[in-house]
Amino acid sequence: MTKEHKPARRAPRSTERKPQMDRASTPEVANAPQSALTDVSNAESGYDFAAVIAGELDAAETQPESSTVKRVLKPEVESPKLHKVLAQAGLGSRLEMERMIVEGRITVNSEPAHVGQRIQLGDSIKVDGKPIKVRIDPPAVRVLAYHKPAGEVVTLDDPQNRPTVFRRLPKLHNGKWQSVGRLDLNTEGLLLFTSSGTLANNLMHPRFGLEREYAVRVLGALTKEEKQLLTSGVQLEDGEAAFGSIEDGGGEGANVWYRVTISEGRNREVRRMFEAVGRAVSRLIRIRYGAMQLPRGLRRGAWMELDEQDVQALIQATGVSMAKPRKPVPQGNARRESDRAGSRAKARVTAAAEARELRARRKAKSAPKRTSNNDYQLPSVQPDPLKTSVGYIGHDSLARARAQAKRKPGARRGGR
Repeated sequence: MTKEHKPARRAPRSTERKPQMDRASTPEVANAPQSALTDVSNAESGYDFAAVIAGELDAAETQPESSTVKRVLKPEVESPKLHKVLAQAGLGSRLEMERMIVEGRITVNSEPAHVGQRIQLGDSIKVDGKPIKVRIDPPAVRVLAYHKPAGEVVTLDDPQNRPTVFRRLPKLHNGKWQSVGRLDLNTEGLLLFTSSGTLANNLMHPRFGLEREYAVRVLGALTKEEKQLLTSGVQLEDGEAAFGSIEDGGGEGANVWYRVTISEGRNREVRRMFEAVGRAVSRLIRIRYGAMQLPRGLRRGAWMELDEQDVQALIQATGVSMAKPRKPVPQGNARRESDRAGSRAKARVTAAAEARELRARRKAKSAPKRTSNNDYQLPSVQPDPLKTSVGYIGHDSLARARAQAKRKPGARRGGR
């Protein structure tokens, strides 16, 4: 999908191109036909400039749809439970935290907490009215690649009630989608969305110099002087702008294709630059953003979710490190709080050991059993003091004293 592909006679670039992302696994594709899914999974690269001017992008739209795929995001990692987070913060055992929740002493975002409640990054937690600082891992960064068609605007609320790109995106339960830059109403092509505001800002910021590659169709061929002016810099209303490179793509009649790269994303910048030299743009397609190419086989109006490796490649392209969420504990192991009240030590046990411990507790709670030599069989596990009565604890102590006296042949049977 994002493997680097160099067409013939490519002009030298002003900046070094970022390494392409590795496609180790196939991302989730939505709202696309089965044939498109096959193309995405088997293609070595996305739509490059040569594929666009050859008509492959438009030809894919004319293929009949064999089936419709539902928009399904990858499952989100569950947020941690409140009592577990508080116990890990050293406020007590999990059982104690559950008791405090039942007593109404803990609030989340100024609302009374409930047992089993899950919390997320940014929630305000208070115990007895005092704010508590807890450590919660940030949610995993999610990125969508969207093939924007012409006629859609990149905004959440349009006063003119025009169709927006957000109406086609899947619902995000935690957070919201943020567009990485914008494409104007008549521009089509690759548009990235992410759940991380930090990543979106890093990808858009000019200081990182991420290239945007466009296929531009203009009326009339550019002269040598016009190309020189566009690469050296033309004066616009909001300052000087220049292309990193311009490459001829040929065309039919008065329509001529050009491949251009630019390292910033001002409003309608590409169109205004061509207008500054007297050329009108009849079609504009973004085919690459940084190291991410427009996925081959992804139809207009369809989206696909990038896998973890592709997301990390985008993060590395900005040169800014971001916190990675910790991987969940495998289900084969369980982290449990000690059953003894007030204990804050945690033990890591296997599922089999947990089952043996539960069986031992049930056996200890039952009445003492007599063996063949009329001796008591003592429980092998200390009973939970929070779950036993005073009478039971006293009875257990008495049973141990009697058994110890029977083991000593010369022991006195009476006592003072």
